[in-house]
Amino acid sequence: MYAILLFLHGIFRWLVVTSLIYTIVMAVKGYFENTPFTKKTDLIRHSTATIAHLQLTIGFTLYTQSPLVKYFFTNPKTFDLSEITFFSIIHGTAMLIAIIVITIGSALAKRKVNDRDKFKTILIYYSIALLIIFLAIPWPFSPLSQRPYIRF
Repeated sequence: MYAILLFLHGIFRWLVVTSLIYTIVMAVKGYFENTPFTKKTDLIRHSTATIAHLQLTIGFTLYTQSPLVKYFFTNPKTFDLSEITFFSIIHGTAMLIAIIVITIGSALAKRKVNDRDKFKTILIYYSIALLIIFLAIPWPFSPLSQRPYIRF
């Protein structure tokens, strides 16, 4: 089960990043070209938030099963800037904050009346979330924790 969740996590992590980038580009075009906020646009906004929520669910499940996290909480004196601390505290907290920002941005955009305001709200909130996600990803070059781009 853990291996299946890791596989799904690997797929959804890139779906989240790709859908966020696509939605941000759509919002930039919509805002600056003053295009109408269509049902398709709304579906993209909603789908991006849904993909992020699915990733959060998979991530929380992996978090509760992770050997690194279990080790951290059974040995609390290991708090330092290591891979264990990164995955036990920093990564999960930052990703949760990013999903909260996406959720708030999606909900606010949905309630806006003006199409340009909808695009602006999506642009601001989704961009902030993407920045947080980029900061919390364990890049291969990260000083806190290194992971390959794609794990097999």
